[in-house]
Amino acid sequence: MHTPHLPGQPHIAYHDGELFVEEANLSALAQQHGTPLFVYSKASMLAALAAYQRGFAGRQVQICYAMKANSSLAIIALFAQAGCGFDVVSLGELTRVLRAGGLASRTIFSGVGKTRPEMQAALQAGIGCFNVESEAELEVLNEVALGLGLQAPVSIRVNPNVDPQTHPYISTGLKGNKFGIAHERVVQTYQRAAALPGLRVMGIDCHIGSQITQESPYLDAMDRMLDLVEAIEVAGVPIRHIDLGGGLGINYNGETPPEADALWCQLLAKLDARGFGQRALMVEPGRSLVGNAGLCVTEVLYLKPGEQKNFCIIDAAMNDLPRPAMYQAFHQIVPLQPRTTAPDTWEVVGPICESGDWIGHDRPLSVAQGDLLAVLSAGAYCMSMASNYNTRNRAAEVLVDGSLAHLIRARESYADQMRLEHLIG
Repeated sequence: MHTPHLPGQPHIAYHDGELFVEEANLSALAQQHGTPLFVYSKASMLAALAAYQRGFAGRQVQICYAMKANSSLAIIALFAQAGCGFDVVSLGELTRVLRAGGLASRTIFSGVGKTRPEMQAALQAGIGCFNVESEAELEVLNEVALGLGLQAPVSIRVNPNVDPQTHPYISTGLKGNKFGIAHERVVQTYQRAAALPGLRVMGIDCHIGSQITQESPYLDAMDRMLDLVEAIEVAGVPIRHIDLGGGLGINYNGETPPEADALWCQLLAKLDARGFGQRALMVEPGRSLVGNAGLCVTEVLYLKPGEQKNFCIIDAAMNDLPRPAMYQAFHQIVPLQPRTTAPDTWEVVGPICESGDWIGHDRPLSVAQGDLLAVLSAGAYCMSMASNYNTRNRAAEVLVDGSLAHLIRARESYADQMRLEHLIG
């Protein structure tokens, strides 16, 4: 017996009372690899990428996966093999791209705090472009490039002061945010960049935030970007590419973000109407490619009924799934083997010594000690933000491809955690 796929999870479904990712039984994977366990669907990631590729058919566009969403090597390799470039924000991320078979020449280096050693290493690797985030960074990058006898390809990230209507911690395009060059300083900054001998101006960049679920912020940002391109080129600095960033949201709890191909149909129509239809484009999707492709399997350790709250204590915690504690984020939580008994209302919490270690508030669940649950939409900003708080080992990861399940990260050991530490005396 087959039941419908879970909302927003086209490759996750119940079959005969068991939860599957593609053709892999999650209970069997948990028994084999233990919990907490991250499981990802290859088909889901490629389907999400295909929506962008459909939207850009016939256009000159480079899709750069924003790997801060999930930087596991096997996932980077999957996108590299599918033709993606990458958006990185540290030398560590660039090192992962190269280790996974990605190309530096198809990689954009973003971030507000690039160090001189990072700039040097990226230039020596043949980085495709630096997204420069401040006027001071331009000067340092020029010095570093000249010291190597190279020219640094640059795009300047502009701050268009557009409200992405998302959580304030992941809003990046407003005047009060730390990212990008202020709108009114952009033309002068481009003129300075063009005058510096160690720099080669390539494009313009904009990224207004993450988990955006409406078209209007993108349309507003594009209008402001195109106004700036016109002003910069009138000032004598040609712009070869326009980088419109990423940030498209996913369905965590009934959100209805536009499909990538539908969104880009609107954005490309605006580009065409303003005479920029043939300009080279770059985009930097992250969450929208991997977020709903992953889940975290966790075991119910204890049930603790109380007068005010009933606590369902699981073995996954805020170090594994940091988004609820950090952003008050919602993740669907479902059983791997649903029970027929009436649900109770539970606070789903982890074992870490923090009251902020919660995964879900007031969830209706029919559960017993030893049951397995799946925390959905965990493919983005979970493993990449995981920590060893309370000296907890980071979880294992499995990538499912049809009926095949590949272990792509072994569970960390205590020896792994302490390998670089030294006692004295």
